[in-house]
Amino acid sequence: MQPLPPLFARLGGRRFVARWFTAAAIATSAIAGSAASAATDCQNPDALGTARVLEVDAASTPQVGTKSFAQTLPLADKEVVLTFDDGPAATTPKVLDALRQQCARATFFLVGSTAVAQPKLIRRMAADGHSIGHHSWSHSDLKKMSFAEAVADIDRGIAGDETALNGKASSTPTTPFFRFPYFDSTPELLAHLQSRGIVVFGADLWASDWNPMTPQQQLKLVTERLEKARKGIILFHDPRTQTAAMIADFLRWLRDNDYRVVHVVARSAAASAQPR
Repeated sequence: MQPLPPLFARLGGRRFVARWFTAAAIATSAIAGSAASAATDCQNPDALGTARVLEVDAASTPQVGTKSFAQTLPLADKEVVLTFDDGPAATTPKVLDALRQQCARATFFLVGSTAVAQPKLIRRMAADGHSIGHHSWSHSDLKKMSFAEAVADIDRGIAGDETALNGKASSTPTTPFFRFPYFDSTPELLAHLQSRGIVVFGADLWASDWNPMTPQQQLKLVTERLEKARKGIILFHDPRTQTAAMIADFLRWLRDNDYRVVHVVARSAAASAQPR
């Protein structure tokens, strides 16, 4: 019997491979053919919608988000990019339901150790047309690791996400987007990711949903911040119960106040992601 490739071995050996490849074989071809149409055919005439698709790559925008970096995405007044970290979780389907109802597309930065255990949910994200970025394997502070340890954690996370999404472990991401846990990066890691063509996302505006508050308090906080900022990349966390509870109200607020959602995609994927 041939030994497993290192990525598969780290993800749990032959039992893991048999389990997930069986499930992935059933679903992968369907996802590839239906993701664009499922995401772009909006059945809600009163929906917020997705105003436009913005293509990015590491050559032109290697790092974005003014909370961490000098530059951000080229957004017009009242344009927002919706991003969600730390999933998937039990609350993620409620967030996906709210986005689907409003025909709004977002980017999810997944933790590999949880993504690999929920391939059906990750494939739903893709089928709904969302971008799937990466957020490491362990959600550890990569800045506190050695360079080699940090790269290994990043690659293991990407491999877990790719296995959940495509049934195949790979350290080359389908969507080359990464966000550092706690936004803690190093110059060496940033240069490494840029050399691999991976765009690093920060944020322009925090929902601060790591702090306990009611959904109503969080809605008030994030809308007040957005009214001041007028545009930007917004950071939410889909595992937070308060976020899942308030996100539908937030999307309606965006619609009612004439904000527009911009969907960020990797440049090579842009052709199939245009909203209708």
